[in-house]
Amino acid sequence: MGISDANSTNSPAPVAIWSQTDATHAQVTLSGVVNVYSLAGVWSDIRQKQSLWLGQENAQAHSLVFDASKVISLDGSAFAFLIDIEESQKKAGGLFDIQGLDPKYQPLLHEFDPIQNLFPVPSQKQKPNLVVSIGMAAQDLIDDGRGLITFIGHLSADLVWSIRNIRQVRWGDFVNAAVEAGISALPIVGLVAFLIGVILSFQAAIGMQQFGAVSFVGPLAALGIVREMGPLITAILLAGRSSAAFAAEIGTMTVNSEVDALVTGGLSPIRFLVVPRVLAGILVAPILTLFADVVSIFSSMLTMQIYGIPFINFYNGMLSAVDVEDVLSGLVKATLFGVVVSAMGCLRGMQTGTGAAAVGISATRAVVSSIVMIVLVDGIFAYISYRTGF
Repeated sequence: MGISDANSTNSPAPVAIWSQTDATHAQVTLSGVVNVYSLAGVWSDIRQKQSLWLGQENAQAHSLVFDASKVISLDGSAFAFLIDIEESQKKAGGLFDIQGLDPKYQPLLHEFDPIQNLFPVPSQKQKPNLVVSIGMAAQDLIDDGRGLITFIGHLSADLVWSIRNIRQVRWGDFVNAAVEAGISALPIVGLVAFLIGVILSFQAAIGMQQFGAVSFVGPLAALGIVREMGPLITAILLAGRSSAAFAAEIGTMTVNSEVDALVTGGLSPIRFLVVPRVLAGILVAPILTLFADVVSIFSSMLTMQIYGIPFINFYNGMLSAVDVEDVLSGLVKATLFGVVVSAMGCLRGMQTGTGAAAVGISATRAVVSSIVMIVLVDGIFAYISYRTGF
C-alpha cells in the first residue's frame, strides 16, 4: 500500500455531504460529531453548491432535505449551519425539510425557530382604539399625579431639613443656580416687562379715551402690573428659561447614571440637587418680579406722555391706587411661582428616561408643566385674594 493510499484511508469522512437526486431535489447528509471544528471544511463548500443549484431555472421547485439520522452529537454551530442553509433556501423560494433529527434536539431547534425569529416578517402594530387611548391617558395622568405628590412630600421634608441644617446645604450650587436663573435673566425680563407696560398702557388708553378717563390708565396699569402682570410674566419667563435649564442639567445627570451613583453612595438626590435650586428659585423670583414691576411702570409712564399725562400726575395716581399690600401680594405670588417653576424643572429632570431625545423631552415637559402649575396656583391665589382681600 502506498503512502497516498494510507493517507486517504486515515482521513476522516466529511460530516456533511451534498448530493443531488435530480435537478430539483438535493440532500445534505449529516453524520458523526457535528461541531465547529468538523464543519470548518464543509460549510462554505456546501453553501457554494447550494447557490449554484438554486441559480438554475425554476428555483421555487427546488427541494432540499437535511438528513440528520446518522448524527451522533450536535452543538450550536450545527444549528447555525442549518439556519444558514435554510434561510438561503427559503429566500430563493424553495422547499426545506429536516429528517431523522434526534427528538432530544427538537426543543432546541424550536427555540431557535430559525427563520421566524432571526428573520421576522415586519408587521404593523395596530393603533389602539379611542377607549384604550383614553384609558392609557388616564393611567399616565394618575401615575404623573402620584409621582408629583410623592415628590412634593420629599421636597417639603428636605426643605425643613435644610432650615434645621443650614450648614449642610450646598450653597455653592445655590449661588450658581441663583446667578443663572436671576442675574442672567435680568435682560430678558426687563425687555419683556418694558413691552408689557407699553402695550398694556396703549390698550387701556384706547378704551379710556372714549370716556375721557385717560388719567385713570396709569393707576389701573400700575395696579395690574404689581398684582398680576409682573409676577405672571416673570414666572412664565422663568418657566421657559430656568425650569428647562434645571430639567436639562438634572436630566443629563440621570441619563449618565450620576443620580444613581448618588443613591448608591447613600446621598439623597433631592437634598443634593433639588433643594439648592428650589431655594434659588424662592430667592430670585420675587427680586425679578420687583424689577419687572419697576420697568413696566416706568414704560407705562413713558407711554402716557403721548396722551399728555405728566409724570407727577401718573405718580400721584399710582400712589392713590397701589399700596404696600398690593406689592406684597404680588411678591408672595411670585415666591410661590418660584417654588413651582424650580420644583417642576427638577422633577422632570429626575424623571428623565433613556435615549438621545430624553433630555429634550424632559425640558419640554418641564416648561409645559410649569406653565400649567403657574396658572393653577394663580387661580387658587386669585380665589384666596377674593375671599380675604389680600
